[in-house]
Amino acid sequence: MTDALTVKDLRVTYPVGDRLLHAVNGVSFSVAPGETLGLVGESGSGKSTTGLAILRLIPPASGSAKLGDLELTTAGNREIRTARRRMQMVFQDPYSSLNPSMTIGTLLDEPLLIHTKMSKVERQAEVAKVLASVGLNPAHAARYPHEFSGGQRQRIAIARAMMVRPDLVVLDEPVSALDVSTQSQILNLLRRIQTESKAAFLFIAHDLAVVRLMSQRVAVMYLGDIVEQGPSARVYDQPAHPYSAALISAVPIPDPDRAHVAGEIILRGDLPSPLNPPSGCRFRTRCPFAMDICAQEVPKPTAIEGGGVASCHLHTHGPKLAGKPLGDFLKKNLPAS
Repeated sequence: MTDALTVKDLRVTYPVGDRLLHAVNGVSFSVAPGETLGLVGESGSGKSTTGLAILRLIPPASGSAKLGDLELTTAGNREIRTARRRMQMVFQDPYSSLNPSMTIGTLLDEPLLIHTKMSKVERQAEVAKVLASVGLNPAHAARYPHEFSGGQRQRIAIARAMMVRPDLVVLDEPVSALDVSTQSQILNLLRRIQTESKAAFLFIAHDLAVVRLMSQRVAVMYLGDIVEQGPSARVYDQPAHPYSAALISAVPIPDPDRAHVAGEIILRGDLPSPLNPPSGCRFRTRCPFAMDICAQEVPKPTAIEGGGVASCHLHTHGPKLAGKPLGDFLKKNLPAS
């Protein structure tokens, strides 16, 4: 089966004065039809920029992003306009992503008007059908965005993205602006829609608990690099990169009697500036296990037991974990929490 999305060595840079800011530093991953890949990391790690570059909403500097067989990074404007039907985005803030001067019916009708040859009657019927599918009253199509709650607006944004049955949907923090109960409703809606549509989802978020719930696979991003990726269960229960373990350490656990499997790593300091990233491994300035080699060489990906890869010198130098998860190593080398 052909992947819906294949990304290889994608890079995004921005000129800042006489220097370049490397926002995305050569990331590679794929997403299959009907699969959700979670892209996680701290604010400023390059997650949203990656999603925008894939959809050509900002220009990539180099690398490849293929939607099926279509190379998006080099496609011309006409090809990109045609491809918009196959790739859609749900933004973080439903308050600003919907045009306040347009009714909901008009907002949902617009992609059908642009990308299909449906008659007006057919489009109206499709708008009503999709509104009902996301739990909204089709009779409210004449209302404006300000007349709906935050959760309802995000349902409308999801409906708009799914109007043309895309192959790929990039979801950029789609529930972070919502309260917890509404988040649960929207996540259940997304899972149902994906089951029905078989669309590939790139789910961008900083909330690891949400990503684990939604994603079959996870890619962990730090300062423009993907440092680890693999099956969600393996990455969360047996992380192989110190940064992944640190993020997971910060996730609250409802059961007070259950300890983190991987131990607890406390991140110190702030994310370095992408204008002046550390040499070698970009995580080394915050890593409690940094070695001399970490400042000298960029770590190469190592295959990890249980699936996926991690880019960390611990697997090839020092303790030479050689693809084993960090669990036992952390228990021996970190103080008890």
